[in-house]
Amino acid sequence: MHNALAVITVVVVGLMVGVEFAVAVFVNPILDRLPNDGGLDARSDGARVLGRVMPFWYIGSVVLGATWSALTWGDAGASFIAAGTVLLVLSVVMSILLLVPINSRVAAWSKEGLPADWKQQVGRWDRFHYVRVAIIVLAFVLFTIALT
Repeated sequence: MHNALAVITVVVVGLMVGVEFAVAVFVNPILDRLPNDGGLDARSDGARVLGRVMPFWYIGSVVLGATWSALTWGDAGASFIAAGTVLLVLSVVMSILLLVPINSRVAAWSKEGLPADWKQQVGRWDRFHYVRVAIIVLAFVLFTIALT
């Protein structure tokens, strides 16, 4: 059972990392290069869609990591699992305090009702997101080390 939980945790966290990495490195930069702020509608829609899905994915990842950590406490690799789980908790706290407030505003934007500082808000979200991606990548690496 421990092995199955370990594999499920690594896969779930790995997929989450892949989605968040793709958003940071590929999707948002591509959208930002569209002419006439053409990516704004896509960012707003993405904020709505991912804003509904990602909280469950993040919390689910924390629950999986915490369960795996509790079941393997004292075993070889348990410290990697615990550290990875702490990083996932940090990413959730960071999301709630820093990213969700901006994301909620972006989700409600339309081209007719943009705030004057919308580009600065999007840039700020991107910078926080890069840090969050680095944190969850490190958590994924720690989980992968523990699995091997």
